[in-house]
Amino acid sequence: MTTEPIVPSRVFPKARQDAETAKHGVSTPQTEHPAYRLAFQDIDFLLREDLRPVRFQLELLKPELLLEEARIGSMMVFYGSARIPEPSKAQALLDLATDEQSRRIAQRLIAKSRYYDVARDLARLASECPRDMDGKRHFVVCSGGGPSIMEAANRGAVDVGADTVGLNIVLPHEQAPNEYVTPSLSFQFHYFALRKMHFLLRARAVAVFPGGFGTFDEMFELLTLIQTGKIKPMPVLLFGREFWERVVNFEALVEEGVISPHDLDLFHFVETAEEAWAIVRDFYSVPDCADLAI
Repeated sequence: MTTEPIVPSRVFPKARQDAETAKHGVSTPQTEHPAYRLAFQDIDFLLREDLRPVRFQLELLKPELLLEEARIGSMMVFYGSARIPEPSKAQALLDLATDEQSRRIAQRLIAKSRYYDVARDLARLASECPRDMDGKRHFVVCSGGGPSIMEAANRGAVDVGADTVGLNIVLPHEQAPNEYVTPSLSFQFHYFALRKMHFLLRARAVAVFPGGFGTFDEMFELLTLIQTGKIKPMPVLLFGREFWERVVNFEALVEEGVISPHDLDLFHFVETAEEAWAIVRDFYSVPDCADLAI
């Protein structure tokens, strides 16, 4: 009985194999020079200014591959301030206040601390969605991976035993992802643009809590993309009408003619997790979470 030869799946060695071989090569003036390093192992080469397009591609590709391998079909994205305290720790802000202005700011932040629990509750609701028939997970909670509202979102997912995504960014001051981000789904970005792209590639609903420049940047880019038809509409949930109408005069934008009246329909003001989740369910015309995932 003869056995037919098996056609090999590849004829070239894998990159990892060549990397190991190169590591144990002979030492000569030529092999010790940086020019001889394998390009994909040469950090100095990869960090050159003219390699920026390659770094863009890598920063787009790495999270995409890992999220796809994790079978994440869609995400519920959370934006919000990194300064709003957890309710149990809110009083400490007032204790640290040293003058009238800092006391007023502390009181305003304390008043917004309830949104920590709201974000946590909404994350629980979203995280209870089952896998679909293809085994993909939906409305997986995703935040910027930092403290405060971001931490609350990731924490809510962990409360119900679900994985949760964190998209962190390198900043001049030292920081680390919050402890509730699933380690295998914790990503670090150099480029804000690529980070914002990954927020929205899988987003099917976005919860926007009170925040500052970063939150405004992310929210208005999302609204612009929907307004201009670059992405399909999705539920955009603005928590805290009082805050948003105080810091942004949306009606004035209409009156000044720089946006259309129907642009105000691109988002919803909400106050509770249950109210927000009902809007998501209504948007996708399904009665409960199980149907959202199918």
